[in-house]
Amino acid sequence: MLAKTNKATALVLAILMIGVLAACGGKSNSEGSSSPSASATASPATASASASSEPSQETQGSAETRIVKDEFGDVEIPAHPQRVVGVYVEDYLKALGVTPVAQWYHPLWGKQDYLNLDVPLFDTTGSIEALVSYNPDLIIVDGGVDKEKYDVYSKVAPTYRLTEDVLQSSAEMLRAVADVLNIPDKAEEVIADYESKVADGKAKLQASVGKEKVAFIRVNVGEKTLALFGVKNRYTGVIYSEFGLEPIQMAKDMTEYQSILSEEVIPELGADHIIFIPSNGSWDTPEYQEDFKLLDSPLWQSVPAVQKGNIYKFERSHWQSGAITANGMKLDDLLGAMAK
Repeated sequence: MLAKTNKATALVLAILMIGVLAACGGKSNSEGSSSPSASATASPATASASASSEPSQETQGSAETRIVKDEFGDVEIPAHPQRVVGVYVEDYLKALGVTPVAQWYHPLWGKQDYLNLDVPLFDTTGSIEALVSYNPDLIIVDGGVDKEKYDVYSKVAPTYRLTEDVLQSSAEMLRAVADVLNIPDKAEEVIADYESKVADGKAKLQASVGKEKVAFIRVNVGEKTLALFGVKNRYTGVIYSEFGLEPIQMAKDMTEYQSILSEEVIPELGADHIIFIPSNGSWDTPEYQEDFKLLDSPLWQSVPAVQKGNIYKFERSHWQSGAITANGMKLDDLLGAMAK
């Protein structure tokens, strides 16, 4: 009988000990134990509550990635990038409502002042490692970046290089940038507004200028040379292809983007209107004021545009960009100068 009693007592004590250990284990887990058994034994209600707690949009955006194809192959980029650097494509970022974390500049060319970006500057001629301090999660570059430099950018952050087939169209470049940013619908809104503006502006220019011949010339400071831009120039060709202005024959026949004008061809320009921009700086600098005196020569006095006073001096910043915001500003310049 005593033996049976001892066995019963031992069984009761064993059960009590198991209960105590279970209670201690529950207390440890409730205080934040990272033991795998803690999540494995979680109740259905607890698991459901944990699953419904989603990260913030920024956290979620930085965590998710997707694979896209750029000029050099497949690249893994953030699905919802938050800190973007756009080397040579900041115009498109701004048009899409995205502010880059840094803006490129060149010591000789300066930066794209017309964008009015209030962000730190990144010297494209200096060390690319400087970009690290801006902590970008995505870098977008255009055709000016080759494979060697692309690989260097890629060491800083996932880098997307626009494909060659979109580089000649501001609308297609905008669509490409918007796709990389995962906001394709925004691109279509911007393009629709731009196309409406161009249609209205083109009609006004046609009514005022018609088929009168137009030349576009850049004054190269310090070199005392003048460069005629052809219809294929990716910065200024838009005035012919989209805005409907009629190029002089010399510009129409050009296969290159630009060509230095020799003195002997000046009387052959046949331009009714001439647009001038400086190669850098502004028209206020003494060098440009001196160079522009070239138009006082008898050779230039034979050109119809000079005789009629149809000479337009525009600032270079947006005229030396082929992006969509810049193109809209070019149209504004032309309408202000030519439309009557």
